[in-house]
Amino acid sequence: MSVSFETKETNHGVLTFTIAQADIQPELTKVFNKMKKDIAVPGFRKGHLPRPVFNQRFGEEALYQDALNNLLPDAYEAAVKEAGIEVVAQPKIDIASMEKGQDWTITAEVVTKPEVKLGDYKNLEVSVEDTKEVTDEEVDARLERERNRLAELVIKEDKAENGDTVVIDFVGSVDGVEFDGGKGDNYSLELGSGSFIPGFEDQLVGHEAGETVNVEVTFPEDYQAKDLAGKDAVFVSTIHEVKTKEVPDLDDELAKDLDEEVETLDELKAKYRKELEANKEEAYNDAVEAAAIELAVENAEIVDLPEEMVHEEVHRAMNEFLGNIQRQGITPEMYYQITGTTQDDLHKQHEADADKRTKTNLVIEAIAKAEGFEATDEDIENEIQTLANEYGMPVEQVRSLLSEDMLKHDIAIKKAVEVITSTAKVK
Repeated sequence: MSVSFETKETNHGVLTFTIAQADIQPELTKVFNKMKKDIAVPGFRKGHLPRPVFNQRFGEEALYQDALNNLLPDAYEAAVKEAGIEVVAQPKIDIASMEKGQDWTITAEVVTKPEVKLGDYKNLEVSVEDTKEVTDEEVDARLERERNRLAELVIKEDKAENGDTVVIDFVGSVDGVEFDGGKGDNYSLELGSGSFIPGFEDQLVGHEAGETVNVEVTFPEDYQAKDLAGKDAVFVSTIHEVKTKEVPDLDDELAKDLDEEVETLDELKAKYRKELEANKEEAYNDAVEAAAIELAVENAEIVDLPEEMVHEEVHRAMNEFLGNIQRQGITPEMYYQITGTTQDDLHKQHEADADKRTKTNLVIEAIAKAEGFEATDEDIENEIQTLANEYGMPVEQVRSLLSEDMLKHDIAIKKAVEVITSTAKVK
């Protein structure tokens, strides 16, 4: 293989490489043997067409494209390695020559990883507010949330108040004409929850079961249904029932209902305090880590961040997000419908700080390289076990899903983050 790389501009260049006939000819034979099974030529049974007859009738060149498709990935990867460059975006491949009997010459316009000039990243001084102390009010608030989770809705004969739930039928219309999606029967609506259009729930407060209320609202200008955005509407709403929350008494019995591991309310409060302290400690450590990494990135200089890297980061983040929701049973189409957004909206959302995320990744990688961090076999096994526990998957399944190079990269990154964070000094 002949390989050369020519820099065209900062972080951009052209990689030229060849694919040898020693590799091309066996691949042409493989492609022909696969292709001939479907070729019908008079005088020959399917699958028994001789190669010379194929070459004479169709030309050997008819095999080139499939052979190139099969050979190119490995050839390109080998060329990148031999050239000693780090490519950070999809290349633009072009065929320079594919002469019969000659080595094929391929060119690839590539984007290379930009140079990172590291500044200080150890012993950084960061400002992080210490909010690790847990107050009695926070414990009580946690207890009240859990207590309300066990609340039951009971019929109320009085007028509806904020916090009550009303069971209603409603029919919406604009200028006297009903619109799609504006009708509901026996709908349970918690007043004050903000579930409906602003102003809707407020107008049901003070009314009781059996009343019909003409609720007058204006759809927001940015309402997802464009034909209704900014328009005045009337919802004729009939209240069937008014229900109020009935919460259990705050006593030892409640404590046992909320957590079978405790016997008293005081024990439950103590447990909640420990959990809140652990959460705050974790949040504090995360804040220190984020502040230290941000300062390390600010101290570094990146020579001309390529736009292609930022675009790759946007698509990576989008694919990760969509993959996460699909694992929860939500398709992209369902997500866009539920949220009233589009693929373009999601792209813009992840585009907002993509350059910052890209710079951060580059700086942390550069620190890992500068420190000479490498993953040992023990590190890799521990990482696989951690991921298996985290996702509830068998170890071997995790091992089959992740390449060793990916694991080594992630472990080195974690070590770099650790050296930034562990040496940071908090004001």
